[in-house]
Amino acid sequence: MSAINRRTVLVVATLVIVCFAGGCDQQARTKELAPTLDLGDTIGSLAGVLSPESIPVSGYGLVGGLRGTGSAECPPRIRAYLTRYILKQLPGQERLDVEKLMNSAETAVVLVEGIMPAIASKSEHFDIRVTALEGTQTTSLEAGWLFGAELKIAGSFGIATRAIADAEGPVFIDRISTSRVNKRAGYVLAGGTVLEEYKVGLVLSEPDFKITSSIRNRLNERFGAGTAKAVLPGRIELTVPAKYREQRQRFIAMVQATYLTHGPEITQERIRMLVRRLVGSEDKYASEVALEAIGNESLGRLSILLSSSNVRVRLHAARCMLNLGSDAGLAPLRQIAMDRDSPYRLEALESITLAARRNDAASVSRMLLRDDDFRIRLAAYEQLQRLGDIAVVQTLVARQFYLERVTQTEYKTIFVSRSGQPRIVLFGAPIYCSGNIFVRSDDGDITINAPTGQQYVTIVRKHPKRPSVIAQLRSSFEVGDIIQALCEQPPKEGEPGRGGLGVSYADMIALLKQMCDKGAVRAEFRAGPLPKIG
Repeated sequence: MSAINRRTVLVVATLVIVCFAGGCDQQARTKELAPTLDLGDTIGSLAGVLSPESIPVSGYGLVGGLRGTGSAECPPRIRAYLTRYILKQLPGQERLDVEKLMNSAETAVVLVEGIMPAIASKSEHFDIRVTALEGTQTTSLEAGWLFGAELKIAGSFGIATRAIADAEGPVFIDRISTSRVNKRAGYVLAGGTVLEEYKVGLVLSEPDFKITSSIRNRLNERFGAGTAKAVLPGRIELTVPAKYREQRQRFIAMVQATYLTHGPEITQERIRMLVRRLVGSEDKYASEVALEAIGNESLGRLSILLSSSNVRVRLHAARCMLNLGSDAGLAPLRQIAMDRDSPYRLEALESITLAARRNDAASVSRMLLRDDDFRIRLAAYEQLQRLGDIAVVQTLVARQFYLERVTQTEYKTIFVSRSGQPRIVLFGAPIYCSGNIFVRSDDGDITINAPTGQQYVTIVRKHPKRPSVIAQLRSSFEVGDIIQALCEQPPKEGEPGRGGLGVSYADMIALLKQMCDKGAVRAEFRAGPLPKIG
């Protein structure tokens, strides 16, 4: 055979081998992702989940404490309802003149709306929106207070249905957005309260006592006694275990992914299949949850994935292991959270604080307080706050909002919340004003002043209802001290202490933004998002 022919044969043979190998590799990958045998029924394939979604709620209430900007107009049907409701909430106060109260310019009838969280827990809080009724002469709800109001499923007013939440608290009107301020509408931040625990239900398509009992027993075996209760043939009521109180949706997904039957051989085959899916499929979360539903038997094969070159695979495997109680998942998650180039940092941090030991979670969060990305610093602070860590020093101001000082960061930032619990967070505390400061509120009622050389800050406020009355206090240059001097309630006659000037949370955060914008405070100003209601 000539040299040319030998080379031709060699090339052809090589191409055949490469193509064959490539085809085999593709077949192997396809085979990996496809289960080769029937692995049994999951609970989700046998029963549908009745899980409460976010529930829009609404009602009517009365906002008081207005500065002559309310009105008496109110449809008769709503007026009659509010009269009955107010008297019901004030037993023994039959002499209260509700008509006079509602006819005052100091009050306004409002529509109250909110979105109750999915699978809500009793006493859980959520944001509320209040809006003056259309066609009324109410011009502003600023500085108002929503008296107690009951909330029902939206659209059910007048129908004999029970209230599922109530609402109360100070009205917040945002004045730091660039859009025009609508003073006829505002929010009560975290003002809604869920009245009862919401259960998750499992329902079979056809009643079957045997299958119902099997599902109940399997779930109680996997997640603990009392997790599942058969209330009817074909219907099971679930209680979210304490471990998953902050991961309720994950718990429901685990219930659906739990196999009804189990045994050593079939369980190992399921684990092999799910690990292959976690590596090769796009929906890695579903495989992660299913492996966690199986339990500690998954740990051995999951540990192999911790050295994967794919960061998503490492994230899902490590989180699953940590949730199952294995500390082996902590180091990979910490590495992802600390990697400034990773898009999964926030996810890794949250996974650590939800499942790791308290000291480990706090240690990682404290390190991330020094990160140069504000999103990461904010997330680290939120996790430390949730853990009750000493890195966050918290003070309740005027029983309306929290002032929080975070010292373990060099970045000076003032963060204010505009949804959920009202809070002002001083990152890099203590934060000080400059030596020469003059700031006045938009309405001219509040002045913060410290001429060059003055050793203290002078704070002046006109009385909101009697402009001729002026109150004045002194404060240090520390921003937290200024906030407390402005916002604490004035002391009652005979009470010790200096008290404050009673400035609202909304007014305070508007002043803080102005102080940062003008350079009176050398710190970055950041505001959280507004509630998404209506």
